[in-house]
Amino acid sequence: MSTNESLKNQVATNQKNEVSNGNKPKTIGDYIDQMAPAMAQALPKHMSVERMTRMATTVIRTTPQLKEADVASLLGAVMQSAQLGLEPGPMGHCYFLPFKNNKKGTTEVTFIIGYKGMIDLARRSGHISTIYAHAVYENDEFEYELGLHADLKHKPSEDERGAFKGAYAVAHFKDGGYQFEYMPKSDIDKRRSRSKAGNSNYSPWATDYEEMAKKTVIRHMWKYLPVSVEMQQAVAHDEGTGKDIKDVTPDEDSFVDMPEYIADVPAEGEGE
Repeated sequence: MSTNESLKNQVATNQKNEVSNGNKPKTIGDYIDQMAPAMAQALPKHMSVERMTRMATTVIRTTPQLKEADVASLLGAVMQSAQLGLEPGPMGHCYFLPFKNNKKGTTEVTFIIGYKGMIDLARRSGHISTIYAHAVYENDEFEYELGLHADLKHKPSEDERGAFKGAYAVAHFKDGGYQFEYMPKSDIDKRRSRSKAGNSNYSPWATDYEEMAKKTVIRHMWKYLPVSVEMQQAVAHDEGTGKDIKDVTPDEDSFVDMPEYIADVPAEGEGE
């Protein structure tokens, strides 16, 4: 996958050539169509490039500020979703979140893996038979024990469950072993505060806090799971953790929750 810097250079060169040749500048849809062959090579075998490009353009068209974002940054997020085989949109596999880069004065796009996306990536390893996560509330019966004989018990309350207390994740391996992690709300919120998406009123943290909390625990457990080095590295850069976040703040006016999927929405520039 091309880096954002190389994508930026390619986009700048293409735009310059289009203008010098007197042609209409390319739209986001044009660039995505141009990227389709590379996306097809990156996608897992079970996914089609036609569906991926259609879902990406649907999200972009229904979130106007994404179309105003730095093109290379947006294309980088689209390519990352293709490389990981995660569909952007209402299923919650991944999100494209616009942020304002305060130093550059531009809007950039951060690729965020959702809870369902984390589950999907873990299952693809072929070594995990079952993986799941659950939220724990104050009125639930919950206890866990670490040590030589680690144990976890959770019985959700059938009545009012009370306030959110924490979340845990469990992975059962095909060889018979297992791994589990529990994280209290205080630790989850600390990790949320370090996330670029955590401070936005319109991010998945605001609209789907419980799902993001469960994802956070799975991500914390990720280093203990039998997944490939490439997958470990990809998840390590989720939510911009591989970048200095102090110069970036959420674009509060630009992010909206993922829209309901509308089939056959044309790419930008088509049918206009």
